[in-house]
Amino acid sequence: PVLHPKGERLPVVNDFIDSPATDSKGNPAISLIEHFYTEKNETVAGIESLFDSTRELNRLTREEKPGHGPLLRVSELKVWFPKKKKGLRHSPDFIKAVDGVSFDIKEGQTVGLVGESGCGKTTLGRSIIRLIEPVSGSVFFEGENILEWNRKRLRQMRRKFQIVFQDPYSSLNPRTAIGKAIQEVMRLHDLGVNDRDRKERVIHLLEKVNMAPDHYFRYPHEFSGGQRQRIGIARALALEPSFMIYDESVSALDVSVQAQVLNLLNDLKKDFGFAALFISHDLSVVHYISDTILVMQQGRIVESGKSEDVYTNPQNDYTKKLIAAIPGKRFSA
Repeated sequence: PVLHPKGERLPVVNDFIDSPATDSKGNPAISLIEHFYTEKNETVAGIESLFDSTRELNRLTREEKPGHGPLLRVSELKVWFPKKKKGLRHSPDFIKAVDGVSFDIKEGQTVGLVGESGCGKTTLGRSIIRLIEPVSGSVFFEGENILEWNRKRLRQMRRKFQIVFQDPYSSLNPRTAIGKAIQEVMRLHDLGVNDRDRKERVIHLLEKVNMAPDHYFRYPHEFSGGQRQRIGIARALALEPSFMIYDESVSALDVSVQAQVLNLLNDLKKDFGFAALFISHDLSVVHYISDTILVMQQGRIVESGKSEDVYTNPQNDYTKKLIAAIPGKRFSA
């Protein structure tokens, strides 16, 4: 995305190939769902209506509360890890992975978090949803402090905020077909009327992330890295979250597959209207996908602002170095 205008769709390989859409066996993809349900049109229309209703409800909620606060407010968040002591009399010392970070994310907004490896950005993302417990600070989500929730309340609310990891394969059970894995997540959170309804929703979600319906029955090892990443996105979307965290979700992909996933994320953001925190070490990718950018260095936010402003007119020396490291990008101080 370095040389591509922000907001425009990235070109992918399929744009240069004139061939009909097919599944993995070479069959026309448009007829695949007929293998699963005889009443295809009614099933798909019903699911589309369900998702449309959810999106409309989210939109109306935002419009009815013009003066409400941000969806997510992080204040003075700290995550410290104790260092190993070298002796009995050695005073305790800490690695300050996240050191007093504050920022807001509005409904429907995408905030990019960028920094070099080891700066604390992944720790920050995971501490927001309590996969790592902070030592102090506050994280208000929809007006409630996440850090004050007990285990039961946290489990109930987890469906509202989801994370897509850099390595989706490690978060998938190799012995479970991906359709069943997504379906199980929905069952645990009491989504869907019954198993048939949940299966229909899963197949619809797979199509939403540009997968074929017959992929429902396949196992994680049968997919490429880009396909696994899309499976991870579909699994997160199955719970209809209002907030998503993408933790280096495209970093391990080659350029062509990366473009496909970035286009997909933009499409899904428009369709579902969720807010997102996009974590990456690549400032050009963060600039392309995000509305606002946070630049992180050694556990602190050293610069923040609108995506275009930070990218074209950086104020911090560290941000300038990140931009200078982008291939094809030239920056004049």
